[in-house]
Amino acid sequence: MVGAGALEGAAGFNFGRAQFYEGDCLEWLSQRAANSIHAVVTDPPYGLVEYTKKEQAKLRSGKGGVWRIPPSFDGHTRSPLPRFTTLTKDELAEVERFFEFWARALVRVLVPGANVVIASNPLVSYLVANAVVRAGLERRGEIVRLVMTLRGGDRPKNAHEEFPDVSVMPRSMWEPWLACRKPLEGRVQDNLRKWKTGGWRRVSDDKPFGDVIRSHPTRAAERALAHHPSLKPQAFLRQLVRAVLPLGEGVVLDPFAGSGSMLAAAEAVGYGSIGVELDPGYAQVARVAVPQLAAMPITDSRVEVAEPTIRREAARARPPQLPLLPRLPK
Repeated sequence: MVGAGALEGAAGFNFGRAQFYEGDCLEWLSQRAANSIHAVVTDPPYGLVEYTKKEQAKLRSGKGGVWRIPPSFDGHTRSPLPRFTTLTKDELAEVERFFEFWARALVRVLVPGANVVIASNPLVSYLVANAVVRAGLERRGEIVRLVMTLRGGDRPKNAHEEFPDVSVMPRSMWEPWLACRKPLEGRVQDNLRKWKTGGWRRVSDDKPFGDVIRSHPTRAAERALAHHPSLKPQAFLRQLVRAVLPLGEGVVLDPFAGSGSMLAAAEAVGYGSIGVELDPGYAQVARVAVPQLAAMPITDSRVEVAEPTIRREAARARPPQLPLLPRLPK
C-alpha cells in the first residue's frame, strides 16, 4: 500500500482541502487505507461504451457517435446526452457487474455509516442499486433532482408526421441519485460519536435535509469553466455535498471526478475532498476548473442553504479528521 492511497507516480494537483488524482479509481481504492473515507458523491460513466476513447473522441469533435448531440435552437446549444437506450442486454449486464465490483472495492475504504450518493438515470438505476446492495451497502432511498432535460418526449423516429400525438418516452423531468450507506457500527449515536457519520446534515435547526432538490440544467457560465458532458450545477452539488457529512467533518470522495465539480462544491462548503479521474483530458480541465467553480457565487433562489451561510460554515470548518494524502507537486 502506497501511503494512505496515493497512486505511485500518479499525476494530480491540490487546491485548498481538495486533492485530485489522475488514474484508475479501482487501483486507487486498492491502495487506500481502510476506514478512511467518510462519504462518496459521484456521477459515474454508466454507459461504458460512451466513455471509451473512441466515443469520447467523437464527442469532442462534435460528431456524436453513440452520444446524442441535441440541435441548437432558440439561441442555445444543448449539452450532449449519452444514448442509454443503445446499450445491449450484454452491455447492461456488464454495467451491473462493474458496479458490484466497484462497490466491493469501495466498501473497504469507507468508515461505518458513510453515505454513498450515486447519480443515476431511470433506465439503469435499478441495475446499480442491485449491484451496490449485493456488494454490502444498504440502500437508503433516493435523492431526486428536479430538472427538465432533453431526454425523452420525442415522437417516433422517421414517423413523426404519421404519429404527431405520440411520444416514445415521457420527457424526463427528474434525475435519481441513489442514496446508500455502509452499515453502522452500533446505534446511530454510537456511530456519530466514533466515526462522525451515520446521518445527514440538517438544512437548519428546524428543517431536515429533504430527498427532493429543485435544480436547473447547468448554466453556460459553469460549462465555460468546466467542459464535461455530465457537469452538474454548483447550486445543486453544494446542497448535496453539504448534507452527506452529518457533523460537517470528514473527507468526501468522488472516484469518477470528471472535471472536478464535486471537489469544487466540497471546497465551497469547507469539506476535505478527493477526486480520481481516468481521462487525462478531464483531469487537465479540473486543474483549472476546481478553483474557479469553488469561488463562483450562487444566486439561485431555490437553494435552501443560502450562500452567506455556506461561506460562514466553510470559514469555521475544521480540517479533515484524517490527514489527506501527501502533497503533490504543482
